[in-house]
Amino acid sequence: MAQPDDQFKRVISHAKEYGYIFSSSEIYDGLSAVYDYGQNGAELKKNIREYWWKSMVHLHENIVGLDASIFMHPTTWKASGHVDAFNDPLIDNKDSKKRYRADVLIEDYAEKLNQKAQKEIEKAKKRFGDAFDENEFVNTNPRVVRYREEQDRVIKRMARSLEAEDLADVKALIEELEIADPDTGSRNWTDVRQFNLMFGTKLGASAENATDLFLRPETAQGIFVNFLNVQKSGRMKIPFGIAQTGKAFRNEIVARQFIFRMREFEQMEMQFFVRPGEELKWYEHWKETRMKWHLSLGLGEENYRFHDHEKMAHYANAAADIEFNFPFGFKELEGIHSRTDFDLKAHEEHSGKKLQFFDHELNESYVPYVVETSIGLDRMFLAVFSKALEEEELENGSTRTVLKIPSVLAPFKAAVFPLLKKDGLPEIAQQIVDDLKWDFNVDYDEKDAVGRRYRRQDAAGTPFCITVDHETKEDNAVTVRDRDSMEQVRIPIDKLSQFLHEKVDFKHWMS
Repeated sequence: MAQPDDQFKRVISHAKEYGYIFSSSEIYDGLSAVYDYGQNGAELKKNIREYWWKSMVHLHENIVGLDASIFMHPTTWKASGHVDAFNDPLIDNKDSKKRYRADVLIEDYAEKLNQKAQKEIEKAKKRFGDAFDENEFVNTNPRVVRYREEQDRVIKRMARSLEAEDLADVKALIEELEIADPDTGSRNWTDVRQFNLMFGTKLGASAENATDLFLRPETAQGIFVNFLNVQKSGRMKIPFGIAQTGKAFRNEIVARQFIFRMREFEQMEMQFFVRPGEELKWYEHWKETRMKWHLSLGLGEENYRFHDHEKMAHYANAAADIEFNFPFGFKELEGIHSRTDFDLKAHEEHSGKKLQFFDHELNESYVPYVVETSIGLDRMFLAVFSKALEEEELENGSTRTVLKIPSVLAPFKAAVFPLLKKDGLPEIAQQIVDDLKWDFNVDYDEKDAVGRRYRRQDAAGTPFCITVDHETKEDNAVTVRDRDSMEQVRIPIDKLSQFLHEKVDFKHWMS
């Protein structure tokens, strides 16, 4: 089985080789932590976005969409707290001259403890077989208990220190844990200090009259400042939600781990407005709903877990992450936050405009509370891609590289092959492509032997291959091969569209 580092290297290499992700401006040696999505990557990213949008907006009668501008009035970011409090705790290594996020160094240390505990559990599973009681083992095995208790202690201490802005204790914790520079092993650290993450820019024709602006570091504020516009124009009643997807920008000093942490990224967020006092009920509702969405894609329930925040943002009274088991360990994929009424009240105060809802059932006006769900589209892309990439050993002893992307998300839903480039087979295959392309993104491939074409499409993530052979001219049917099982079935040409709809449609995956 591939080690995590080896698997991650394979993910990065495969993403480039098959047209999913390239380094930005690669011919000029690239730009750190900035990436371009290739021809297949653009399709996968679009399909993930649409899967989220349909689930979040189209399947909920009380949630609508928004597309707010990237540029916003600068006071927006003063009101939201980003000007004063949007910081990361950074620490430098004096020997390597490299800079790291102090909290990430500590979280990585804690995750290693978790992985040690998990290894003990896996060893016990193999040793005891069907008689293994995981719950009892986790609670009684001295090593597992010690690892878990130490992990909990470390995370809680870090959270308390960051909450109190005690950066000296954050450094002290790093030193006590003997955390070393990941690249050099040096433990010669500077003090921890805060660094604001917003990108500044200017708006105006001349430098003298230009207005200082920020590139938005999140998409949520565009929803909050449009709360009343959407509510009144859409005649929305509490509870209701506003969703949007879009680019955000953060000056990540320690951007790393491929597309997991970038300076330009895309978010998929929904802000759900509720009555004061009902926010925690809806918070639990959205935790459950969002986990169901993730599990619908079949990436494995064991690869997800909830992580309740020890240190919460200044605006929250409850917060949890859905973490995913990336090749480098469990990391945040989506956040669910109960933001209270902080945002709307802050914008009321700074704008002088009332942002309230008149509740006819209660016969009173109030500032709604908000429950947020926020997922990184790029991180979701990495989760899907990294878990889909497999090296399989076949019965004949050979191996194949296969990208088992859920068919609803796959860039191409099918590839059509003529068995040979003669005898009228390419013409039949091309006609099938022309018929299917109105409903599906379909590839056409006539180069090389059919076996090699299968392998190429397996590695590219195409869920179905359709082969036109000489029998097709007799029975008007084709051979359809399933990417995951490699099983082949004979299907009439006029039934192909129905077959693909049943396999790849959104309704099939979500119902």
